[in-house]
Amino acid sequence: MGNTVKRLAALMALGACVASLSTGAHAQDTKVVLGISGWTGFAPLSLADKAGIFKKNGLDVEIKFIPQKDRHLALAAGAIQCAATTVETHVAWNANGVPIVQIFQMDKSYGADGIVVRGDIKGFADLKGKTIGVDAPGTSPYFALAWMLNKNGMTLKDVKLTTLAPQAAAQAFVAGQNEAAMTYEPYLSTVRDNPAAGKILATTIDYPMVMDTVGCAPTWLKANAKAAKALADSYFQALDMIKADPAKSNELMGSAVKQTGEQFAKSAAYLRWQDKAANQKFFAGELTAFMKESEKILLESGVIRKAPENLAVTFDDSFIK
Repeated sequence: MGNTVKRLAALMALGACVASLSTGAHAQDTKVVLGISGWTGFAPLSLADKAGIFKKNGLDVEIKFIPQKDRHLALAAGAIQCAATTVETHVAWNANGVPIVQIFQMDKSYGADGIVVRGDIKGFADLKGKTIGVDAPGTSPYFALAWMLNKNGMTLKDVKLTTLAPQAAAQAFVAGQNEAAMTYEPYLSTVRDNPAAGKILATTIDYPMVMDTVGCAPTWLKANAKAAKALADSYFQALDMIKADPAKSNELMGSAVKQTGEQFAKSAAYLRWQDKAANQKFFAGELTAFMKESEKILLESGVIRKAPENLAVTFDDSFIK
């Protein structure tokens, strides 16, 4: 009887020890609130969440879907610690007093962003005076439109703008509203699948200027360097999972934006996710060169009033080593 009691006491002590260790491990998970949108290129972050990759790397990540035009406000308020967005948006946020440091690149658009027009519009010159559905200033579609017009000797003043989010812009265009729309995947495929509504005039295949990075608030980054490294590592591990099990990965990523795995794979074909080697090459020079060029368009379109004083503080490549 005495041995039984001792054995039971030992088992209870062991259980308490395991529970304590388990609770301790959980308590060590670093909480990160990450602001993103339904853009196809951000999907590996959703995959890292749904597949338990973040958790495995000691992160307690909460993903918040926040419109791009509002993401910097959430960052400034401390409602999120990190955000996924386009490179030039990081430039704009820093220029407008919301500091953020880019720590890894996610994707480059290869046709996933584009401008759709009615059948009678033959080129950009035909857009003069026409109404274009496009997201608000400070967003990727707004910048992409300004960039494409600039490359064709035009500015936003040459067209009429109606503010519509990417999904709404595509839906309105298919419904017969506006002469053009600037949007991205998965919403650009709404037009691809409805050729009677119009055609795609140009995409990022013609104008390669949409590339996305994840950035974090500098104060959070200094206090949570290990967590930031784990965030970058989780992204690269999600890419490994996509390669190893594309069917399951596409199902999980598609579910975040209410798509089937097949639908998601179709929209993802128009971009390229960037692995660690591609990241290292990008951060070594291409990133700074693009930011410098983007400053001109941001200034011309009125998104920023002055360029950031030091672009070097807007990124840190130590997390992709």
